[in-house]
Amino acid sequence: MGADVLAPGGVSRTDLPGGLRVLTETVPGVRSVSIGIWIGVGSRDEAPAQAGAAHYLEHLLFKGTRRRTAVAIAEEFDAVGGELNAFTAKEHTCYYAHVLDTDLPLAIDVLADVVTDAVLAPTDVEVERGVVLEEIAMRDDDPEDLLGELFDEALFGAHPLGRPVLGSEESVRGISRTTLHDFWRGLYTTPRMVVAVAGNVTHHQVVELVGLALHDAAVRAGAGAAPVGPRRPAPATLEVGPRLVLRGEDTEQAHLLIGAQGISRHDPRRSVLSVLNTALGGGPSSRLFQQVREQRGLAYSVYSTVASYADAGSVAVYAGCAPERLDETAAVVRAVLAEVAADGLTPAEVTRAQGNLRGGLVLGLEDTPSRMNRLGRSELDHGRQRSIAESLDRISAVTVEQVAELARELLAAPLTAAVVGPYDTADELPDSLRSLA
Repeated sequence: MGADVLAPGGVSRTDLPGGLRVLTETVPGVRSVSIGIWIGVGSRDEAPAQAGAAHYLEHLLFKGTRRRTAVAIAEEFDAVGGELNAFTAKEHTCYYAHVLDTDLPLAIDVLADVVTDAVLAPTDVEVERGVVLEEIAMRDDDPEDLLGELFDEALFGAHPLGRPVLGSEESVRGISRTTLHDFWRGLYTTPRMVVAVAGNVTHHQVVELVGLALHDAAVRAGAGAAPVGPRRPAPATLEVGPRLVLRGEDTEQAHLLIGAQGISRHDPRRSVLSVLNTALGGGPSSRLFQQVREQRGLAYSVYSTVASYADAGSVAVYAGCAPERLDETAAVVRAVLAEVAADGLTPAEVTRAQGNLRGGLVLGLEDTPSRMNRLGRSELDHGRQRSIAESLDRISAVTVEQVAELARELLAAPLTAAVVGPYDTADELPDSLRSLA
């Protein structure tokens, strides 16, 4: 067993045999515990024939293990008022629970059982296939969700980051139980796992419980297995050039997502990007909110968003408006992006954004699920824990000049746009968007 390491911010860490990492954070004054088994595997790790496998497994593993039926799993958590769930992203998957501190042993045992000892019965594979297909249909009925998938596909192209996390209807219909089983057994291994726990716990107790619950999985990996470190691939090579994609849908609004390539999470300027994003479209005082909604009343919902992966990223603006106002809305958004690219932000905007980020960071850590998420993501993404004080200092250190420089690099680049709305062809879109095609 590796020696305990006290990370910044009162976080304790132990490396167990089999490459398994355990991180805990004791939160005084609470009676709850949040537990997450994080696996450094997501949709970008799927081969074309496996598209949607990580998300499919998120459903399937809860259908039963060798020790528990799906009903038994549900009953055990209902009996203690706990929450049990999972989520899949492009670069990781997390199976998590939120329970009273007295139910920590149960939560760890069930989570470990689900993640490492599921049955994947053929009948369950078929039942969940229908559920996943319904989820894809539900995504297609939600313009904002669909828009995000279309934008990523256009921006990242053939790169695995461009594929939807859910997979496609075709890929989910075609994926076999053998493919799912091989993906699970081949990649859901203890060297890729991080167990993150936050709440009213002691580190020693958690280590003992995790070591027991995941013992067999660690043995399969081998006592000498080392943890898989953070992804650090070479920068992604992506197509560069203006692009426009349209999905014609009978919607009341036109939904627009327009943006450009961003930076990876390993880029030292990620705090600068956070400040830029917040000032650009992160709240009611942001440049976009004021220009699009407050001054012109063009849209109810308008905001900017960023995503940073191991080797690429994106920065984009969303707006939903009446179809007849799409031309003006798109033109104003493009004008704001061009203006910030050319002139940067004012000192007052940067200061407000920094205050917004600092407040949001601290307030967002007042519950155990948020702290657990921070532990797991930081370990998988960076291989280290950054203290709250360090994060706050990084935000405060951002300068107006740094924001202007990054804005020039990102916002002056060729733009990509995705539209979902009542249009049959791209020729029906306004000139402010067709010029991107």
